[in-house]
Amino acid sequence: MTETSLPNQVASLYQPFLREVLAAGGQLIHSVHVSGGALAEGFDPRVADIHSVIVLQQMEFDFLKILAPLGKKYGKKGIAAPLIMTPEYINSSLDVFPIEFLDLKLLHRTVHGEDLLENLKIGMADLRQQCERELKSHLIGLRQGYLSAAGDRKILAEGFLSHTYSRYLPLFRGVAYLLGKEPTIEPSSLLKQLKETTGMDFDAFETIFRARDKRRNLSMDELNTIFTQCYQTLEQLGNLVDEYQI
Repeated sequence: MTETSLPNQVASLYQPFLREVLAAGGQLIHSVHVSGGALAEGFDPRVADIHSVIVLQQMEFDFLKILAPLGKKYGKKGIAAPLIMTPEYINSSLDVFPIEFLDLKLLHRTVHGEDLLENLKIGMADLRQQCERELKSHLIGLRQGYLSAAGDRKILAEGFLSHTYSRYLPLFRGVAYLLGKEPTIEPSSLLKQLKETTGMDFDAFETIFRARDKRRNLSMDELNTIFTQCYQTLEQLGNLVDEYQI
């Protein structure tokens, strides 16, 4: 891994893990890629983990047995359990998980081996279908999450602040890509891009991101407003994607 391949604070945390992975896997490892928010501007390792993908030449359970004990050691240091794939799995799964693979394509750094994520081919029809499915699923999730919180401000806030990055940013990038845009990586810029492209209001999501980054407590009134606005935006976005012609 070159010194400039990752942001400094990410490299210092990930390099020891990478050394152990390469020592354990040897020639079995096709490539290693750091992915997700760790590569975005403003990444804070105090509130988010470093995610990565390890691509093996072929799937071998013995490697998983070696890798598993490292989870406890490096999980405490903010290294999430990596995704383990093979080139064959990736090629055969692009139509099933286009949002996830688009996000890997857009947001990764290859720190060992061949970069096979850069040129992934994302099918637009597959992407439209998954975007619609995810948007409609999130509407159900919002309703159920609100009811399950039973009026508890802390539980409701935790639901918004803990999961919004992981749940919505890849989906929003997928929608932007579907609509013919090159998705921006930084969250605020992505929301602005979607607002300009769709004419919809994404201010509630911006409020969530700012509160999360600044570790600010949201009042119950703020959370109720956020819920209403998020729900309305996702519903409108779902209708747009549902009617979108490829």
